[in-house]
Amino acid sequence: MKIDENQFFREITLRICSSLEIEKALWHCFIYIKDIIPADELILTVYDLETGTLDVVATAFDNGGIPRMDKIQMPRHLQKQLEDPVKFPRVRISDNVYKDEIVGLVAGKYRWDDSSIIVGRLIIEGKFVGSIIVRAKGKNRYTEDDAKLWSLINEPAAVALANSRRYLELMKLKELLADDSRYFQKELQRGFSEKIVGAEFGLKSVMNQVLKVAPLSSPVLLFGETGTGKELIANAIHNFSPRNNGPLIKVNCGAIPDSLIDSELFGHEKGAFTGALFQQRGRFERANGGTIFLDEVCELPHHAQVRLLRVLQEKEIERVGGTRPIKIDLRIISATNKDLKSLVNEKLFRDDLYYRLCVVPINIPPLRERKIDIPALIEYFMRKKAKEIGLHFMPELVPGTLEKIVEYSWPGNVRELSNAVERAIIIHGDKPLCFEDIVGIQQSKESEPAPLKEGSYLTLRNIEEMHIRQAMEKTGGKIEGPDGAAALLDMNPGTLRSKMRKLGIPFGKAAKATYNRT
Repeated sequence: MKIDENQFFREITLRICSSLEIEKALWHCFIYIKDIIPADELILTVYDLETGTLDVVATAFDNGGIPRMDKIQMPRHLQKQLEDPVKFPRVRISDNVYKDEIVGLVAGKYRWDDSSIIVGRLIIEGKFVGSIIVRAKGKNRYTEDDAKLWSLINEPAAVALANSRRYLELMKLKELLADDSRYFQKELQRGFSEKIVGAEFGLKSVMNQVLKVAPLSSPVLLFGETGTGKELIANAIHNFSPRNNGPLIKVNCGAIPDSLIDSELFGHEKGAFTGALFQQRGRFERANGGTIFLDEVCELPHHAQVRLLRVLQEKEIERVGGTRPIKIDLRIISATNKDLKSLVNEKLFRDDLYYRLCVVPINIPPLRERKIDIPALIEYFMRKKAKEIGLHFMPELVPGTLEKIVEYSWPGNVRELSNAVERAIIIHGDKPLCFEDIVGIQQSKESEPAPLKEGSYLTLRNIEEMHIRQAMEKTGGKIEGPDGAAALLDMNPGTLRSKMRKLGIPFGKAAKATYNRT
């Protein structure tokens, strides 16, 4: 039958542009054209000039449209044909799909046996961007009139394809920005809400170094055993720095496979490797204007060490598969629980990278070397974990437990202590807490205290009393002055004396013999 070309063009334009979801738009076209020309399937492809792949992005049948993510790699000589308007014209008929080199690759993938097709070449700004294909079962199904009619779809299909790709890119960018926003908000809240217990006591020298280095941009290398709180110190450096309005991106270098480390740190371009469907920013790019924290930096593979050295030297990165450098402005904080100098001597870590990272070294002492912080840590974790678990009261300790906790070596440091408190609260519920599951804190049957009367458990008052007594012992009973207990506890001397009276802790002349140091 005779078809009005103007009407066909108008109708097909309305349908192909009816949805930004290209598979839906393709199906609307299929429903219309199948009554005009032979059609069992519509196929839309996108040509990636950089990678030389023909990507099938959508197909449509009677049952609806289907999004696709199929890639077909074109040999080099076929890439040239695709880009050549003479060898690959705006529209062409193929009655034997397997005799056509280009179409044959697509036909082989989808098993288009005994089929005829019309291929429409999509052009945007003079560049070949893809194809729209109509397929019908059987040989010799199409005429030149069908091909002429099909050529009318090329222009609106190209516009629809471009709009759809831009829409997908915008959605991807929106998702990325939303992800960044969620991540930054979470880190911001976490960074300012987490308390550094011991900042006035066992970690006082560490915090003094933090306050000195925070305003600078010099690289910082944190040394410390697992669980000492290196991440908290990194948070503090960032939060006290002029970059605190920028992002703080954290990377566990030991948790990323060697094959992915470059892509994760420095990003990749679309098509850089199999599965790289989109351009992706790396952690360094995301940290631009802020701080990047490289935890377990000792686990970086050699090739990543080389690239990190360039970042430190040139202040720029290059995405995997990229050809242009990207300038970045950030601060690098690294952390290690191993002897990095020994790894350098063993040729497992680059010495030039070590000296670049270790401009300002900060050593975080283990918990066994700052036992003065343990009572405050116990109080902090009991409050925190009780709140997280949903308890409506402050847990108490079995008498004698705190002394044993202080004596214990805590090889897992603060992290082990935190987990032990949480476990004790879960196990004991509303009963006083003990830590009998920890070797070194276990009590024998003979040494277990007799049943206690209600109200005789170790309370916060007891913990506070013990904390002040430890400070007084440390200062030899001295309250005032820079080396006095009030300064150590960050309290007004008068306030400290008042609290000591209430707690029955001697001071002044009455305490001379008690706190006399040899």
